[in-house]
Amino acid sequence: MSVDGWNTVLVLGGIRSGKSEFAESLVADAPTVRYVATSAPGDPEDAEWAARLEAHRSRRPGSWTTEETADDPRRLADVVSSAGPNDTLLVDDLGGWVTVLLDPAHQPADDTATIAELATALRDCPARVVLVSPEVGLSLVPTTPLGRAFTDALGAANRAVADACDAVVLVVAGQACWLKPVPRTTATAVPAQAGQAAQMTGTVDASARSEPAAARPDDGEREAALPDVLTPTATPGPAGTPWAAPTMALPVVATGLAIQAGMELPMPDEYSGPQATERLATLDVPGAGLGVLERVVGFAAATQGTATPAPWGSVRVLLLHGDHAGGAAAGSVPGESARRAAQARAGQGVLARLAAESGASLQVVDAPTAEPMEGVPALDHETVEKALRYGWRLAEEAADAGVQLLVLASCGAGADAAAAAVLAATAGAEPPAVLGRVVTANGEIDDAAWMRRCAAVRDAMHRTRRSPRNAKDVLAELGGGDITVATGVLLGATARRIPVLLDGPVGLAAGMVSRDLAGQARHWCLLADCGGHPAVRLAADVLGLTPLLDLRLDLGEGANALAALPLLRSVLSLAAALPTRPEPTRTGPGGEEPGRGGDNGEDDGEDPGDGEPDFREPEPDGPGPATTGPATTGPATTGPATTGPATTGPATTEPALAGPAPAGPDQPAQPDPAGWRAG
Repeated sequence: MSVDGWNTVLVLGGIRSGKSEFAESLVADAPTVRYVATSAPGDPEDAEWAARLEAHRSRRPGSWTTEETADDPRRLADVVSSAGPNDTLLVDDLGGWVTVLLDPAHQPADDTATIAELATALRDCPARVVLVSPEVGLSLVPTTPLGRAFTDALGAANRAVADACDAVVLVVAGQACWLKPVPRTTATAVPAQAGQAAQMTGTVDASARSEPAAARPDDGEREAALPDVLTPTATPGPAGTPWAAPTMALPVVATGLAIQAGMELPMPDEYSGPQATERLATLDVPGAGLGVLERVVGFAAATQGTATPAPWGSVRVLLLHGDHAGGAAAGSVPGESARRAAQARAGQGVLARLAAESGASLQVVDAPTAEPMEGVPALDHETVEKALRYGWRLAEEAADAGVQLLVLASCGAGADAAAAAVLAATAGAEPPAVLGRVVTANGEIDDAAWMRRCAAVRDAMHRTRRSPRNAKDVLAELGGGDITVATGVLLGATARRIPVLLDGPVGLAAGMVSRDLAGQARHWCLLADCGGHPAVRLAADVLGLTPLLDLRLDLGEGANALAALPLLRSVLSLAAALPTRPEPTRTGPGGEEPGRGGDNGEDDGEDPGDGEPDFREPEPDGPGPATTGPATTGPATTGPATTGPATTGPATTEPALAGPAPAGPDQPAQPDPAGWRAG
């Protein structure tokens, strides 16, 4: 990406919204700009249209060059593909490009393939590219077939280009609303964005509330200035609970904005991970290297898209607080989970202190309380939809704040039993085999409470034996609020390419559910430690997540991950900073390098033609004339000169050994005490 955080950006807007002026401001600092005009010339008698074009031309600096693609719309992809890293392109606009694309003069043509070619070119383009396009999806459906064809084609083009671009902004009445993350160091950020997000969610980082957006430091300064744990508190928001607030940043499907099964979300880079692992084999490290922690480097490389991944700088811990009523919470002290959540908000307790030691922010997330699953559904379907959107939005807020790694934690009563029920429904597990033991506040094992939890899960499975087993039904019947919000977090983090560090039954149960909504989510998850929990071990095996460590801490979900975080960061720092291993120097019997002469200091084996030793085959049949070519490399021979005619081809044979040379084929070769051979 370029220095201000993006390579490609799509600027959307209505007619006279100011989208072109905004796009031009994004490239105003570039020394030269290639302006790509896509529209047809138009009717020469249309004075109003000619005046519009002239207004565009008059705004362009003299250092800009103009390229026309109206004659062949397919040429736009070629222009983007041919741009170099130092180029800056401004494409204005895609509406005119689609108009030419649909022109009968260019038919028959595969318009869908042409749009796909442009999207592919944008993904691979190393240059800075700004594209302008009208947003016509907010108006009425055209009444003519030609108008409907145009809006359909432009909508498809906008969606494909928006998916390929690093950033997307919607300009409304001259105001920029970023739909994809705004570059943190660019001056075009909208200061009201952070406050608007706070009103929607009710929770923001403390740093976001303490200073205006324009005055916030960059990522490096923020990391140094905020070593303490961040404990966001709720600000006045819309009526109702914060997690029930609407969101407009979900995938657009035929039925509207929804989270549904079969979503196509991003995958980590398939090449960077193997390249990073191969690079580790070249580093100057003793012994066997990083061992199992090599997987950390491969994971970070794939999720960051580089063979030399950097340590995660900004980390946020999401502590999910959602209780489960009924037998699932048997043995739990009433109000204990709320006390733990209040401790974390105050910067106290295990998680808050571990987060502070790691320089991570901590956000407490209140999830809806689940009903007793043995008798009724844990949540209604409307609450499931809202909780999924809430989790998705939490991940989006983290991405907008520059968070590079999310850590899922939980402190809800009965969460273990809910996770066991989800595993029983999704993986066919037996509840007693995946339900962790119940430990009292005094450290004693409460078998009676464990049996009541098993009974609750058993009754819930019996009640839902004829219910569908799709993801949302499992969440509604068995999962409860914390697992549902965690599922939304995993999906939202996947959509925004943020890796997630899992540690505990709630996060793994959410991973099991999320795979049925978007199979890509599990590839963005890293399991630091299973903690000895049977549900975590089973879910990790199903999801293909191998625990890195075996700490067996029992300090609550999320504690193992935070305890391991400094180690994981250290491994990434080490892998990025270590130099490559130097090539070994091979020496001869006298401690001299191959190709160096003996005591006389002459370079006996150097070929002035190509710099390589020129070896000569000795003649096996008795004495003969001395070899006429350059002497063989290695230590000087002390016996008679090697006999036989000089060879004329490339040197391929072994050099003569030190010591007496063989007199003929019947004499055995002399032993090599140093065990060294040249070549």
